[in-house]
Amino acid sequence: MAHRNKAGASKASRAKKTPKETPVVTGPNMDSLGFLAMDSNVPGLSQVILQKLNMKSYDDYRSAVEGRKLCTDFGIRSYFEMFQKMEDTFKFCVECKKLPESMPDPKSLRRCKRCQNVYYCGSECQRANWPTHKKVCKKLKLVALDRLVEWLVFTGDIPFLTSPWTKRILEVRGWEDYFSMQDGLEEKLSNIMTGRYMNILWANAGKPKPEEAELLESVKRVMTDFVSRPATIGLGLCLFHLDPYAKPITVHVVGASHVETLNARVTDYNELSRMFPKHQGIEVVMVGVDVVDGPIMRPPLVAFGPRERVYLSSYKGLYHDFWESQVETQQAAWPDIVVGFHPGFHACHDLMESWLPTLLLLRDYKIPSLFTVYSEQEMKNSLKILMELETQITGCGANPFASLKPEQAYSNPNKPPVYCNSHYMMFWGLSAPPDELDIGELDGGEEERD
Repeated sequence: MAHRNKAGASKASRAKKTPKETPVVTGPNMDSLGFLAMDSNVPGLSQVILQKLNMKSYDDYRSAVEGRKLCTDFGIRSYFEMFQKMEDTFKFCVECKKLPESMPDPKSLRRCKRCQNVYYCGSECQRANWPTHKKVCKKLKLVALDRLVEWLVFTGDIPFLTSPWTKRILEVRGWEDYFSMQDGLEEKLSNIMTGRYMNILWANAGKPKPEEAELLESVKRVMTDFVSRPATIGLGLCLFHLDPYAKPITVHVVGASHVETLNARVTDYNELSRMFPKHQGIEVVMVGVDVVDGPIMRPPLVAFGPRERVYLSSYKGLYHDFWESQVETQQAAWPDIVVGFHPGFHACHDLMESWLPTLLLLRDYKIPSLFTVYSEQEMKNSLKILMELETQITGCGANPFASLKPEQAYSNPNKPPVYCNSHYMMFWGLSAPPDELDIGELDGGEEERD
């Protein structure tokens, strides 16, 4: 019961403490951990990326991503140069891990013709690596294609405007059902396929243009990557029996990275309005140390806007700091549900330390929570931690709205690709005493809470 006692004491102290007006952002930066970890597999790869971007350090990279500052010589003169520099960051021998500058002839690197994704410094490395690579070669072909098509996100071609859902979310079994609800789908996809930027892409990509059917499937996979987040939130609302038709709903997205925040434009999260037509209002507040710094979009958060609207806000910092400075001072609404996309607390001690106060807070205040992970194994590891913290697990399983776009381990391409929001876990308050806990409950995934 050590966790319960510790959590109870921390809860009491939170209630008495005077909230800090400007909390200090502490804790590991998810983006920097991933960026710098590349060198553990391919020494010097992070520096190659910075060099291609004309940047000196990760701080320069971060500032550019957040739109705060660009280095003086940052810039790309042509589309061809942009795609070439992007491809250059993948140029290392996947078998011996050598970078081009460490080879007698940097031009000796050759790309796998099948997947157009991995490189080898010679035939010996290619033969040695083939037993491993052949297991993922077909999937890596999809990775390479989607990586290029994803550029259409930045041109505004993707995501396209979607239609109101004609089925309840629990009746939508997957993406085939989702796309079947889209009015004029063929025309929308055709506009993307024949659009100006699609033509620019393949005129400058330095790779052969795939068949139209392959390209069409890639566009749809990239589209699911966007809809996956709001659809997962909608799934959480239904599984926790939260009714957006009965009252306004507040959703806190915890641990949100800068990529999620940039991609989660208001137009994308308006998918919630199409999932729940004529809802009473939905507020989505993104909280995390990786969130792009900037003003909350619609203060004060306790004042709900008109019906049928989704509002997006952000807060840069740890969730328990946000709770003290915003929720406990009634500057932000108490959440109806907390959603975490890939929190990663199972991955390392530092991340778990920064997540522990948040997990205990969610447990002690009995806040319905849903977290997603990249794989079934990550789900099992995370569930083990949640059970050690004596949280009540109310469901888990494969997410019907998992992204279809495969994600590649950047510096270790031959690892099997994973998928965003692949699996989900639901927890709500404290677990029952050990003699009452039914572990079989984990097999369900859609049980009703008490």
